[in-house]
Amino acid sequence: MEEYDACFPAQVQSSVIIEADGLRQQEVHGVLHYSAMQHIPIDEYVIDVLLPDLTGHDHVPTAFLVYVILWTALYRAGEKRVALSLQDLANGTGLSKSAVQTAVRALRRRSLIRVLKTSPTAVPEYELVRHWVRRRAR
Repeated sequence: MEEYDACFPAQVQSSVIIEADGLRQQEVHGVLHYSAMQHIPIDEYVIDVLLPDLTGHDHVPTAFLVYVILWTALYRAGEKRVALSLQDLANGTGLSKSAVQTAVRALRRRSLIRVLKTSPTAVPEYELVRHWVRRRAR
């Protein structure tokens, strides 16, 4: 018989109920993960500060969506920069290309990203500027 720990939905404990001498005992065999998906770590600052700041103060919630897509792409690539077209960002966020352009402008204005292009028609390379990491290290 398997029982599931509702307090930790990301983990399932495999256990067996043993009856010995009229007493029921539960024996835990180990922890199994129910998901084979890779989890992407994200700085607390992004959720606690950027989310309310971009959506509430700046009124550009699309900028937060684009930022999260860039964060994800950079994490998966394991690189400092990632090349993504506006269409790639639009597909990743479900936004229109013009909404992505507005979001990228807002992120650049806030100095949260750097955009590098080798030519006017080249696919841009994006780099996140995590200024809060430098401040904490001091």
